[in-house]
Amino acid sequence: MFSWSSCFFTQGSNVQKLPGLKAVKAASKKKEEGVDPGDVLDEWSHGKALLKPADQLELTDAELKEEITRILTANNPHAPQNIVRYSFKERSYKLTSVVDQMAVHFMLEGSLLHQDSDEALRLRAKDKTTTVDTGAEPDEDKPETPEAGVEDRPDSVTSKTDKKEPKLTNQFNFSERASQTLNNPLRERSCQTEPPPRSNFSATANQWEIYDAYVYELQKQEKNKEKQKAVQSKKDNDKGKKKNMMMETQVDDITKVGNSARIFERMVNQNTFDDIAQDFKYFEDASDEFRDQEGTLLTLWKFQYEKAKRLSVTALCCVIKLYYVVILQSTLWTDDFSKQGRGMVVFYSLKNSAFPEYIYPTNSGVLCLDIHEQHSYLVAVGFYDGCVAVYNLKEEGLEPAYKSTAKTGKHTDPVWQVHWQNDDMDNNHNFCSVSSDGRIVSWTLVKNELVFTDIITLSLNGAVSEEPEGAQQPTCGTSFDFHKQIDYLFLVGTEEGKIYKCSKTYSSQFLETYDAHSMAVDTVKWNHFHPKVFISCSSDWTVKIWDHTINTPMFTFDLNAAVGDVAWSPYSSTVFAAITTDGTVHVFDLNINKYEAVCEQQVVSKKKTKLTHIEFNPIYPIIIVGNDRGYVTSFKLSPNLRKKPKAKKGQELPKGPEVEIAKMEKLLSLLREPEPSTL
Repeated sequence: MFSWSSCFFTQGSNVQKLPGLKAVKAASKKKEEGVDPGDVLDEWSHGKALLKPADQLELTDAELKEEITRILTANNPHAPQNIVRYSFKERSYKLTSVVDQMAVHFMLEGSLLHQDSDEALRLRAKDKTTTVDTGAEPDEDKPETPEAGVEDRPDSVTSKTDKKEPKLTNQFNFSERASQTLNNPLRERSCQTEPPPRSNFSATANQWEIYDAYVYELQKQEKNKEKQKAVQSKKDNDKGKKKNMMMETQVDDITKVGNSARIFERMVNQNTFDDIAQDFKYFEDASDEFRDQEGTLLTLWKFQYEKAKRLSVTALCCVIKLYYVVILQSTLWTDDFSKQGRGMVVFYSLKNSAFPEYIYPTNSGVLCLDIHEQHSYLVAVGFYDGCVAVYNLKEEGLEPAYKSTAKTGKHTDPVWQVHWQNDDMDNNHNFCSVSSDGRIVSWTLVKNELVFTDIITLSLNGAVSEEPEGAQQPTCGTSFDFHKQIDYLFLVGTEEGKIYKCSKTYSSQFLETYDAHSMAVDTVKWNHFHPKVFISCSSDWTVKIWDHTINTPMFTFDLNAAVGDVAWSPYSSTVFAAITTDGTVHVFDLNINKYEAVCEQQVVSKKKTKLTHIEFNPIYPIIIVGNDRGYVTSFKLSPNLRKKPKAKKGQELPKGPEVEIAKMEKLLSLLREPEPSTL
């Protein structure tokens, strides 16, 4: 192998014979022969003249004195620079940056062995064994003496064989100064898998073949149903026989691949909407630093079901299931009261925004729903026809597990809100409902039926009437909410604009009556942290914050449009959000601004689209908003909308609900009238 950097030559006296030396030797030789040496020197001086070829380029002195520097590098000028290779990661051809610059000019495979190597030791041992076999052992005792009668001459054969050959010296004065590191041996690792089995399939699809296939499938399903009925009618047989029968009935069932198909669909949607997922997890609006305590909403996923386009979103609920999967529930119905028809309960997941996880169509419009906190597979639903039902997500089928009827005390008017309660003394699940018929009913799940108990009946005179039913004048309840710490205390909003504070243990009279709004109370909710504060909204354009110990509102906000819904934030006692029918989302933080919203953003593109409901996510900083066209949109709150107070140097901020209670209490203390001093 030839390397450009290994050619070094040194010039000395014995490297090259000079022509002047030849002339001196010739002069001395001719002097011995009687020739004049002066003539020889003249001949040598004449022979020193430069000979130029005829086509040689003539250069000036300046050009001759110019120094031209050439640098020799280890790069091969003939190496290709445009080699491309296929990248399986990026699925395209990429230019290779590393090119082999080594050029092999000469290569010779030698047969030399290292004297300490295993192979050399084996050869030595083999030579010793051959000498022992032949018996030619050297005589160590006898001195080596030349035979008598043979002259010891330097040109004799014996002298030549006895003498070691001298090491030949190089005719050049060449010294090699180089070192080479040991190259590690290359190892290749490769593996090969067996290719998956393949089979070629071809067929023709005609109309009659498709029809025959459907008929054959229908017959197979009917046979499976008959087998299932036969298995149910028979007595208990051996477990092995039952398992075999069930396996035969489920051979062609598509539900076997349902779970795998659902996971695969989630993977495809996460790759499709990867930019939204990245914004949901990592994006923070840096422009909030240049705004004066104002924030924005970043649009994330949009949930839309094709069969629910013309249905209005009437309720929203966020719940955290196993592995922190966030499920969105939306109930849909038609808002034309004279043309009430079908409804739908739809379950969405943030991992798959393209298609719902569960779909439950209903014959009547769905107005409200609530999810059990401990058992998230239980969903309580209220209908427009006055029925209430409970769906069990673990059970197959589209029918509810429990449903009220006229015999079991269903409401006579639409049910506007349902709410799960703590289990009773017998550990039975129960929930409450409020309806336009003025009844607030507690429903208990006992075995396979709903058992009802009337808690209270609303009346126009502000108290519960004990007169016969014909003489009562009930008022329409539109919303209610139970206290977060006190189980028996709850608030009820009515169509006349009043809010009643009631108790389950004292149902003969209202505890307090608030003249809240001039139109129907759409929403009333207790604060998540402060035990005395609740909020209400109405179509009279106002949102009001109350202290339940005071009859007058503490804060009143006019939003210049009918307010559809309001919700407290789960992370701060002073933050709440409201929506108006003009398509605007209003976010307030009383700790920052007690008079105006810190964010007002239009979230619908069409002016005719009306927002109906809003809900905070209990864990992530996002809100979900539903409209009257069947769409549910999620938004991420910017950092200014979830800002926390800064800690002083060397101090840690206190955490916990006590801090949030103190924040709200500080605001309320500024608005409460001072108590008169007693002397």
